[in-house]
Amino acid sequence: MRLFGGLIKRALTLGDKVQGIGMTPYDYQRKTLRRLLRKAEFTAFGQHYNFSGILASPDIIEAFRNRVPLFDYDKMHDAWWHRSLENEADVSWRGKTKYFALSSGTSGAPSKYLPMTDDMVKTIRKSSLKLFFKITKFDIDSEFFTHPGLFVGSSASLREQNDYYIGDMSGISMRERPFWVQIISRPSTRIQAITDWNERTNAIARNAKKWDISYITGIPSWVQLVIERVMSYHEVDNIHEIWPNLQVYVHGGIAFEPHRKAFDALMGKPMVYIDTYLASEGYIAFQARPDTRGMALILNNGIFHEFIPFNEQNFDSDGVLKGSPKSLAIHEVQEGVEYALVISTCGGAWRYLIGDTVRFTDAQRKEIIITGRTKHFLSVTGEHLSVDNMNQGIRHASETLDIDVKEFVVAAIRTPTGFAHRWYVGSDSVVDTAKFTQLMDGHLCDINDDYATERKAVLRDPQVHIVPSSFFYEFLKSKGKIGGQAKFPRVMKSEPFAEWENFVASKLANNQSTNNQ
Repeated sequence: MRLFGGLIKRALTLGDKVQGIGMTPYDYQRKTLRRLLRKAEFTAFGQHYNFSGILASPDIIEAFRNRVPLFDYDKMHDAWWHRSLENEADVSWRGKTKYFALSSGTSGAPSKYLPMTDDMVKTIRKSSLKLFFKITKFDIDSEFFTHPGLFVGSSASLREQNDYYIGDMSGISMRERPFWVQIISRPSTRIQAITDWNERTNAIARNAKKWDISYITGIPSWVQLVIERVMSYHEVDNIHEIWPNLQVYVHGGIAFEPHRKAFDALMGKPMVYIDTYLASEGYIAFQARPDTRGMALILNNGIFHEFIPFNEQNFDSDGVLKGSPKSLAIHEVQEGVEYALVISTCGGAWRYLIGDTVRFTDAQRKEIIITGRTKHFLSVTGEHLSVDNMNQGIRHASETLDIDVKEFVVAAIRTPTGFAHRWYVGSDSVVDTAKFTQLMDGHLCDINDDYATERKAVLRDPQVHIVPSSFFYEFLKSKGKIGGQAKFPRVMKSEPFAEWENFVASKLANNQSTNNQ
C-alpha cells in the first residue's frame, strides 16, 4: 500500500502541474459543448434538434441556446428518457444506457431514473481524480496517500431490469470503480453490497480496527452515524483512537456547516474538510483550495453549464420556470447573483434544470456555493429565504448554545394574523427552545434584508419545535429511503409537511405512553 500510495502521490502532483495551460473557462466550456454535440450528433435527440447545424454555426453556444429548449426531469423523461428505459439505443446519448441512477430525492418526492452512461461513469472517475490533484494544496502530511479511504454510501447491490441496472449513484460508482480504487478503499465489496443499512454499518464497525483510514467520503448525516457506531462499538472517546491517520473528510449532498461542530466533537485531531458537488446527474464542482467556502466548477469534463438568474422574472412563487428566459454562459456570470443551474452532459441530459441554485463566490476562479433548490425556498411574504440562509441561521444558534443539530425542516404556515415559518429541529441535546429561536431568527434578519423587512410586517415569529434526531431517520425509513444517499428535505410544502407533523405527533404520543408505563 505504501509503494502504491507513493506512486499515486507523484502522479497526482505531476498531473496538477500540467492542468489548464493557456485555456480560459470559456475555452473549456466551448470545447466541452462541441464534444458533447459531436458525440450525440446522430442520436434521436441530436437529429431532432439539428446538432449538425449547431456545430456548423460560428457561435455554437448561442446557436445551442437558441435551438434547444430548456428541460426539467418530467419533460426530459416523457419526451426522451422513457425510450432509454425501454432499452432503445441512441436516444439522447449514443449507445444503450447500462445504468440508471435513482435520484436521492426527498422524503415526499417520487424517484427519478437518471441515465448513467459509460461516458458519465468515466467522467465521474476523472473528476474524482481531479479532486485528488488538489488535496496536496491542503494541510495534510506526506503519508496521506499510503492509507485507504472509507466510502459511506448506499448499497452497491443494484436491481437488474431490461438488460440494465438501477440503483443509487453511489452504488453504481462502487460497482464501476477501477481496481486501483478498490485497493485503496473500504469497506469491501462484500460489505458494501449489504442492503440493510444497520447491518452494513455494524459490519463496518466490527472491521474498523483492521483499516488504517486516512479519509472518509459521504453525506454528513450518514457519515456521522457511521462514526458514532464505530466509536460506540469499540468504546472510544474519538474516532482517531481507531484511525489515528484520519486527516480528510470529503463531504457533499447537503450543507456541511450545520454539522461541523458535531464532527469536530467526534475527532481527536484537527481535520481537513473538503466540500464537493456530486449529483446524480454528474460531478459538478469541488473545493479546490483551503480557506474558502467556494467549490470550483469542473469545466472540462463532460458537462456544459448555463445559469438562469433565480428571480421573480424567471421563476414563479413555487420555483417553476416562467417561459424561456435567457441563460448565461460561464463568461457572463457575476458574483453575488443567485442562479438556477442548467447542465448538458455526457449522460444525455440537455439544457437540463438540475433543480439547484448556486451563487458565485469568486467569478474569476469560477467558484460557487450551493444556496438551495429552486423549489426548496421560502418566500410566502417576499422574505426570499434560501436554504443557505437557513443553514447559517441553524449553525449560528447551535454554536452559540453549544448544541448539536443533526437535521431540520421548515414550512410556511398560515396563522390567524399572517404567516409564519414552522421549524422542526432534530437535536439530542438539552435545548432552550426560546433562546434557540431568538438566536436563529436574529441571525436570519442580519443576513437577509428581505427577511428582516417581512419580520417587521406580516411574517410572524418563527415556531420552533425541538425533536429527537431519530425522528428524521425513522420518517425516511418509513418511506423506504434510508442509507448513505437519502436526504431529508429542508423545506416542505403543505401536504408532505402535514404527513411529517402527523408522524411526529404519533412518535411523541408513543414516547409519552411508554414513559407513563
